[in-house]
Amino acid sequence: MNNNVIISCPVTGSGDTAKKHPNLPITPKQIADAAIESAKAGAAVAHIHVREPNGAPSRKIEYYKEVADRIRSSDTDVVINFTTGMGGDFEVGEGKDPLNPVGKNTDMIHSLDRLEHIEELLPEMCTLDCGSLNFGDTNMTFIHTPIQLRLAAKKMKDLGVKPEMEAFEMGHLWFANQLYKEGLIDDPPWYQICLGIPWGAPATTSSMKTMADMVPKEGMWAGFGIGRMEMPMVAQAVLLGGNVRVGLEDNLYLGKGVFASNGQLVEKAVRIVEDLGAKILTPSETREKLKLKKHF
Repeated sequence: MNNNVIISCPVTGSGDTAKKHPNLPITPKQIADAAIESAKAGAAVAHIHVREPNGAPSRKIEYYKEVADRIRSSDTDVVINFTTGMGGDFEVGEGKDPLNPVGKNTDMIHSLDRLEHIEELLPEMCTLDCGSLNFGDTNMTFIHTPIQLRLAAKKMKDLGVKPEMEAFEMGHLWFANQLYKEGLIDDPPWYQICLGIPWGAPATTSSMKTMADMVPKEGMWAGFGIGRMEMPMVAQAVLLGGNVRVGLEDNLYLGKGVFASNGQLVEKAVRIVEDLGAKILTPSETREKLKLKKHF
């Protein structure tokens, strides 16, 4: 069991959820306010995506800058963790030539171009999706190849930004370990075990334990499940020695038919963790534990 728990909150994500929740954070101000709300509720880390005014996912640096500026100028401390996943989506075409035309939802850019906002704004953490994945029952795939991953990991190391190595199945965690073995990830390596996303690893005890057992002794990890498995996986992660993540990117509801806020989800996770007898770490304690570099 982990007795000193880091809580991360992914406040909005990039999924097609803007029309599914009446108060999903969309504007930079709403996203920054959600991160601050989650921190006040007990989250040490706020995981940030940005969106266009219509709710669609975005990669615009000016949106990330406004979010970062609003959080950093507030009186609430929280570790900023920006996504780098945007720009890896490939939709296979329906015709005899799957590349002509490619699907209209394809959004592919160079792996280093996915880090432009990281280089300019220098958050303390950013995500590194450690492999490719079939994404749901469509022709959508997320692409991140070994060559791309090594380039991105080296850039993050050079910038002094801690990667959160996201693993959606065992092969991703296997390659994350390879990045660490090759010296592309600084100590301590930090892993996020992502469960329940079709078609990665399911949100089950056996999946989480198998993947947690792959984390090297020098490493630390967090885990989450999406939808109704969000809170069960909070308890499971703590019992298996990990940290937790809860937020509207992963689950929209506090209970059946009851929409949640990020703060309410964090508060619920705090209750679960503390009822298990563990302590919630503050942002400053999290920085010390993960050896984060605060650039601002």
